[in-house]
This record gives sequence, C-alpha cells and structure tokens, in this order.
Amino acid sequence: MLVTLLLIVKAGVTQASMFVCRDKSGAMNFTNAPSGANCKAHSLQDSSRIRIPVSEIAGGGPTSYDQDISKIARRYQLDPPLIKAIIHTESDFNSRAVSRRGAQGLMQLMPETARDLHVVNPFNPRENIDGGTRYMRYLMDSFKGDLILSLAAYNAGPGLVSRTGGVPQIQETREYVHKVLKRYKAYKSQQTPLLVKE
Repeated sequence: MLVTLLLIVKAGVTQASMFVCRDKSGAMNFTNAPSGANCKAHSLQDSSRIRIPVSEIAGGGPTSYDQDISKIARRYQLDPPLIKAIIHTESDFNSRAVSRRGAQGLMQLMPETARDLHVVNPFNPRENIDGGTRYMRYLMDSFKGDLILSLAAYNAGPGLVSRTGGVPQIQETREYVHKVLKRYKAYKSQQTPLLVKE
C-alpha cells in the first residue's frame, strides 16, 4: 500500500531542493544535505508528490516510544520524561530525522558520537534512544549532575560548555535548554507539551 506525501511550497518560492536517500537497508530518508551516492535530488514545486510505502513513514508521536524510553532511561538512572523531552526537542519523534549538520535519528546523534557510543544504526529508534540516553548520562556525570549545563552540552558540545563555564552565549543553545526544560516539566506533570508556551 502506498501513500502520497504532499510537499507544499509557500507562494513566492520558485524553486527549492531536497534529496531522497536510501540507506543500507533500503529505507528512504529525506534531507536537504545529501550524504552519499544513494541520494537523488528532488525539486520541490507547488504540486510535487512523492509516493512512499507506509512501512517507510518515520513519523512517531508523543507516546510512540514510551516503553523504550522508560526502560532505557531507568537503565541509565535518568528520568524518562527528561529523555522524552530531549527527543521531542531534537527530532519531534521522527526516527528518520537528519539535521543540516548531519545529526541523525530521534536523539540527533552526530555520526562520530554514534560511533563512539557503538550505535550501529542511528535510525533504529531503540539503538538511538540507548545511545543518546547513555550520552546524556555521561554529560550529567561530567557536569556533576547539573541538568542545565548537561543540556547545553548536549546541544553545543561538552568542550564549549567546559570552556565557557556555563551555558554558551549562543541563541540556539539557550532556546534549546529552555524548550527541553519546559517540555520536561510538562511531561512530568502529564500536560500536553505542545500547548506549553515557549
């Protein structure tokens, strides 16, 4: 069974590009930053459509990965709502997400970080959650349990946070920490995080 993914470009934009890439397993990934020969350019127009199998749709939702999050977070002695808030902020629960910088999967692991964490397939939700949670545990230990510094390090890198001795003066990082903390609080209180003002 196939579904149609309708890509709508706002009026006034005459041309834009994205790439459709296939990984080693044959699954399709969509990105604006091609990573290899298995990527094909796709020009976006008002009526552009791409047909993909339902099995390759990667979008999840707020409860899609709850069991894995709970099990893995507790394994590394972290609060499950915290990991869920990080996933929400990093990828919006899209296990196939790829950032412009090349970060991959639910917890947006950079390829070198994934390798260091022995994550074989960063697009596998369970592997990605395990790797990202383990990395967050490492950061919490490195910054002596300081959640704010650990979140800043998850976004900007531990080296920069160590050098600055606090949250770097980077708007993206400051907004990231703010969003994760808001969503963490919302998940802990069983509110709907999408309704929390940012």
